[in-house]
Amino acid sequence: MTTKHPIEKNSDLHQEMIAWRHWLHQHPELSFKEDLTSDYIASILESHNIKIHRGLAVTGIVATVHGTKKGDAIGLRADMDALPIQELNEFAHKSTHDGKMHACGHDGHSTMLLGAAVYLKQHNDFAGTVHFIFQPAEEGGAGGEVMVKEGLFDKFPCSAVYGMHNWPGLAEGKFAVHDTHVMAAVETINITITGKGGHAAMPDQIIDPILTGAHVITALQSIVSRTVSPVESAVISITVAEAGFTHNVIPNEMQLTGTLRYFQPEVGQRIKERMHTLVENTCKAMGATGKLWFEEGYPATINSPKHAQICASAVETLVDNNNVLRDMPPSMGAEDFSFILNACEGAYIWIGNGIGSKHTPPLLHDQVAENNKKTTDNQTGSNCMLHNTQYDFNDDVLALGASYWVQLVKNT
Repeated sequence: MTTKHPIEKNSDLHQEMIAWRHWLHQHPELSFKEDLTSDYIASILESHNIKIHRGLAVTGIVATVHGTKKGDAIGLRADMDALPIQELNEFAHKSTHDGKMHACGHDGHSTMLLGAAVYLKQHNDFAGTVHFIFQPAEEGGAGGEVMVKEGLFDKFPCSAVYGMHNWPGLAEGKFAVHDTHVMAAVETINITITGKGGHAAMPDQIIDPILTGAHVITALQSIVSRTVSPVESAVISITVAEAGFTHNVIPNEMQLTGTLRYFQPEVGQRIKERMHTLVENTCKAMGATGKLWFEEGYPATINSPKHAQICASAVETLVDNNNVLRDMPPSMGAEDFSFILNACEGAYIWIGNGIGSKHTPPLLHDQVAENNKKTTDNQTGSNCMLHNTQYDFNDDVLALGASYWVQLVKNT
């Protein structure tokens, strides 16, 4: 049976949260440039007499609320930054910043955490201390890593830290809690293939880097199926191929760019070693040379089973048990909360943003689709994939997400 939520849907606080979220959605800012966003969040916190610290990772905020009983300190984190995407929605709260958009729901994440902070300041009959971490630059800027390196947990020691992301395709009112692996590690693949250019009508006199690149791309797709165990997960995707400048000239070089995803570091190392061998030898067999290098991105996001159970227990006080999914597959997407979890144990969960026929993510497990099939959601934006030009956070989820944070604090 579900209990009364700390923050009820359509309550006064929920209505305030909707207004906050719409303002944030209208004013999206990119990594480390979240100045208006940071000022706005800080102004709301300070208006409720919540102590804040500013400046970590340029625009980051840490707000602190103490309970009336003795206990440990925990951290709750939300991301603040937007994406360099032109929004195609036409509702009243669409982006007013050209070429920038909250297409991943960070406006909703910040709002849910803000709502929880305001509620807990007013209802502080809990044990311990809560540090509300408003983090910049999740979208490629590794703001979580920067906050840690600049002393996040030195200044604000925590026994555990928790994060949450909205998940389109997962019905409103449902949560997914993973015991261990949640999101994959990511590295950028860079390959330069050098041949010998010349006239396209005289291919016998050249070394074709484009043909060589085609063989390299095809060969790379054999690595996961023949190097990685079928019970492990990895992805190699070549996403950019650049070469040539006109129809009758074979160029000297071809550039390939892509992404590598995996969970276990040893699997990633094995794949990279195999990729080096394959690129070098495939190019050599074609008479060309190949150079491969990687740019490190985010490590894998891996929960502590103990803290995943704490999260699940908190969720179960808010929704029926069948709305708490414990066996949903992890995502091959990446998340810089991984840096925070590497510095302090904790857990990261997903909250349903709604389902629908439009842009439903293809990565959902059959069981999740079955669980969701009777649920409908008429909010257009919440039917969209993350990073879609018509995505929008589901305002109906705000009260539930903030209530989860409140319940988690009470449970820890």
